[in-house]
Formats: sequence, structure tokens, C-alpha cells
Amino acid sequence: MDGTGDYELDHIILTRDAINKRVSEIAASISEEYRGEELIFTGVLKGAVIFMSDLVRSLDRSVDAKMDFIAVSSYGNASTSSGAVKMIKDMDTYIEGKNVILVEDIMDTGLTLSYLREMLMARGPSAFRTCVLLEKPDRKKVDSIMDYRGFTMPDEFVVGYGLDYAGKWRNLPDIWCVTKR
Repeated sequence: MDGTGDYELDHIILTRDAINKRVSEIAASISEEYRGEELIFTGVLKGAVIFMSDLVRSLDRSVDAKMDFIAVSSYGNASTSSGAVKMIKDMDTYIEGKNVILVEDIMDTGLTLSYLREMLMARGPSAFRTCVLLEKPDRKKVDSIMDYRGFTMPDEFVVGYGLDYAGKWRNLPDIWCVTKR
């Protein structure tokens, strides 16, 4: 087994085929809703980069997709959220009157998604949606609206497809559960 630090890869929880299929389904729903319109995808760095890239590439060509990024931290190098959200990088795009989809890799406690939703809604977009690849309902501390959800999963620590542990394993095409050594 490959490993880093105190953790090692244990088993695949979502294959690349299952992920690709679900991303295509979400893109089809977004394309139907926003056909012929401009849409600003705002990815939460760094975890959502791969998911958002695949999502945008899977859209119908009639959607005028733009991309921007925001960076916050609630994990640091830990395997669980600290509960405190820290802004690291704000968006570059002015979103007042625009259609915006916030793209997040994982909804754990819901605190980050709630924080970002409130902050971005205050900027006056004409439409605002959220798209989350993975939801862990057992860890939820606050209700957060998810308009598009990839998968619901148990409370396990996962890496791959953009998700990491201390910067490692983002490049894996499947999503893996990791365990302590």
C-alpha cells in the first residue's frame, strides 16, 4: 500500500467510471437549466479543481461557462475540519447580476459551504447554486443547501480526484478511503 505520514490508502470507495458518470449527469442538469446563458463556476481551491474541470468540460456547448476560484481553509493538514473558516484567496470576478455555481469537493460539517454561500449571496448574483461532489451527512453541523450533489457517503476519510491529505493523493483518478497506520 502507498502511504504518507500516519495514513495509508485502504480501498477504493468510488471508481473513476462511477465519478465520470455522475459528473456527466450533473452537467446535463446544469446544461438544461442554463442553456444559452452565461454561468460563472467558482471552484473552492484546491480540492474542487479536478471536479470543476471535468464538470465544465461535460457541459452542453450552449452554456457560456466562465471559471473563477476562491480559497478557504478549515482543515489545514488535519483529517477533520477545525470548524473555523479562513479566507485565503477571494474571487477575481464581479458577480453582481450573474449566474453563479459554487463548486466544492466535499461537504463535511457544512460550515465552509454556509460561510461561502452567505458571503457570495451578499454580492448580488442573479442566481446562485451550489454543487458538491461528496456529502457526509453524519458530520453535518449546519444545514447547507446543495443544489447539485454527486454522492452521499459515510463518515470516512477520503482522498483522490482532487481530495488530499496534507497535499498528497489529489492526482488519484478514483476516490480512496484512507486509514491510520
